[in-house]
Amino acid sequence: MLTLLDTILEPGSLVPVFQPIFKVHGQERELHSLECLMRGPKGTSVERADILFAYVRLKRGEIAVDRACMSAALRAAARLPHQPRISVNVHASTLGRDSGFVKYLKNLAESSGITPERLTVELIEHAPFWDAAGIWRAIDELRSFGMRLAVDDVGAGQYNYNMILDCCPDTLKVDAYVVRGCHSDLHRVAVLESISSLAQKFGAQVVAEGIEEPADLEVLLGLGIHLIQGYMLSRPLSAQALIESGVLWKNRVAAVTQVPVTETPSGTQIAR
Repeated sequence: MLTLLDTILEPGSLVPVFQPIFKVHGQERELHSLECLMRGPKGTSVERADILFAYVRLKRGEIAVDRACMSAALRAAARLPHQPRISVNVHASTLGRDSGFVKYLKNLAESSGITPERLTVELIEHAPFWDAAGIWRAIDELRSFGMRLAVDDVGAGQYNYNMILDCCPDTLKVDAYVVRGCHSDLHRVAVLESISSLAQKFGAQVVAEGIEEPADLEVLLGLGIHLIQGYMLSRPLSAQALIESGVLWKNRVAAVTQVPVTETPSGTQIAR
């Protein structure tokens, strides 16, 4: 009898969608990159990303599912014109335990017509990773192939300075919990300032996730954080919907416009 994990791993079961990350200056935005987010098999109890990956971690299926996610993500990304930069999410435990993962990702990218230099690996830490040596080896390997590294969910969950110190990431992605409501919360502003300052010391970029309110965007721009991701600018889209949206047009600069929040209620955005 097939288990739910077996169903998740069946070819075509995982559903990739892409959420744009924009570089915003004043009232103009241009595409910076795309994050590939994954949804579980349609019609199952794990269709939502948060439930999907909580179940995967419970069953200790991170390695197999991360590999399946990479396959689904890059197969979909291969359809996109103009060769945008793509971010993919990987559990830190997978990099530490699966010695062949980085080479698998490189080969998968190249067979999909995607150069490794276009890839950013976003590390997700849901528990302290215990194989630091394995992580370091994997990071050295992915960088040798030209891939970049981001630390996801900065400011929430299991995030800690160990991850940043050990990984020296190219990008810090600030969790939506820190960002939302920053226009009326000086403590959130203080945390954002500290993360921005830390990123400068590491020579890293900062991406703010979960932007839904123009007032929050204004605060972020005032702090010098210009890489923005969230429902205010674009909800996650399938590869076909993304192509039809025109977002991928090369060198396109567009006005900052707000997606109606009623389509995407606060708290439903899952960065995975």
